[in-house]
Amino acid sequence: MKDATKIFKRYENNPILHVKDFDGVAQIYNPSPMMYGDETILLVSVVEHAATKGYGRDVGQTRIARSTDGINFTLDDKNFIEVQKEGMPWDLYHHFIDNRITKIDDTYYIITPVMVKGFESPVGMLGKTKDFKTYERIEIITAPKNRGASLFPQKINGKYYKLDRPGGGDGSGGDIWISASEDLIHWGEFKPVLAAGYRFWNVEKIGPTPPMKTDKGWLVIIHGVFSPAGGTYYYLGAMLLDLDEPWKVIGKTNSYILAPEMDYEKHGNCDNTVFACGAIADYEKDQIRLYYGACDNYICLATGSLSELVDACIKEI
Repeated sequence: MKDATKIFKRYENNPILHVKDFDGVAQIYNPSPMMYGDETILLVSVVEHAATKGYGRDVGQTRIARSTDGINFTLDDKNFIEVQKEGMPWDLYHHFIDNRITKIDDTYYIITPVMVKGFESPVGMLGKTKDFKTYERIEIITAPKNRGASLFPQKINGKYYKLDRPGGGDGSGGDIWISASEDLIHWGEFKPVLAAGYRFWNVEKIGPTPPMKTDKGWLVIIHGVFSPAGGTYYYLGAMLLDLDEPWKVIGKTNSYILAPEMDYEKHGNCDNTVFACGAIADYEKDQIRLYYGACDNYICLATGSLSELVDACIKEI
């Protein structure tokens, strides 16, 4: 059995983004990463102080952070995803956080778990961009409750697939499922993939991020939640899915790959939290860049070997 806790090394100058660096911002967290040409893009979850914009409460938004070296980022001042004031029912949707980006052909698709005022939620809102300057809303593609839906980057046997995370939004548990579509809008063929609770660090709930293709399977970074007597902890792990039948788990890490151990991961707006919404695979360097939120206060970076992580999934199952 392989110990996956040693694969990733934290960037020595973490955090790379700090909530105190941005006026009027109460929380910054849970980035969704993507390469756009030579630029590293992070879709960052941001909560401004309620008084800043006259909100009745703190409301999460999505902004873009950009970098040419993957370490030094500039955070846009304006929100990237907006649907309020566009008429019913879109006026009901709010709290645009925890995005998952997937590139399919020349388009970057984004699933955002959004809350719906007065209704059971969250639900997954699909949108897209080609330039990370303009955002086009497409449709709501999940039923409630679904927090963390993530698209595969290509069709499999002629169909699109996405990982789903039914449950969540109110502290309830959640497992990972999969569904299929011919048009990215209408989804069916739901199948269970991985249930929470196979190890202590995900005993309460578990959730997916967009899969990365490797020669041995679809590699998926997952989060897990554990709430002992001392409070709630968020961890990160990984699983490996069959390339042709992606509902089949062919590997997973029994140990976590990242735990809240550093001070900036243990203390903040949401204590004891490391949370990722994706990762960037560099196949030539055999490297995976894991950008993650820490305690809803910081954005951080850890790097590790892509092949070692795949191997750990296979050997730990």
